[in-house]
Amino acid sequence: MSAAPRAIEPVDPFDLPEVLGTAAVTWTADDGLDGHLVRGHLLPDGGDPVGCDLLAVDQAYPSAVADDGTRLRVHQAWQHGQVGLATCGGRLTILVPGRTFTAETVLESVRRFAKALGASPSRYAVLLRLGP
Repeated sequence: MSAAPRAIEPVDPFDLPEVLGTAAVTWTADDGLDGHLVRGHLLPDGGDPVGCDLLAVDQAYPSAVADDGTRLRVHQAWQHGQVGLATCGGRLTILVPGRTFTAETVLESVRRFAKALGASPSRYAVLLRLGP
């Protein structure tokens, strides 16, 4: 399991590289779905890779990974079909309610990320790792 991020700073999806909203993009997990933080990256066709992690904001042991305000905003966004975006440790991070990830929550998170950029989710693919 990876260490918790130091700071969570909100990101506006319109400040991200335009290619993420216009090209076919693959999000690839760097490791398996073990824990509250899944490191990964986005690879747009014809573009440079962008580090992009997934963070389950409700993980609280051994310490909370997100403050109460952040967790509230992430849950509200999810309830409305959206996803939270932030930088954590200098990396783009998709914020998701919960404590861990399943293949289903990863797919849904990336689908919502694509929609936040104004892209068709059908232009996005996900590559998962089976283990650490």
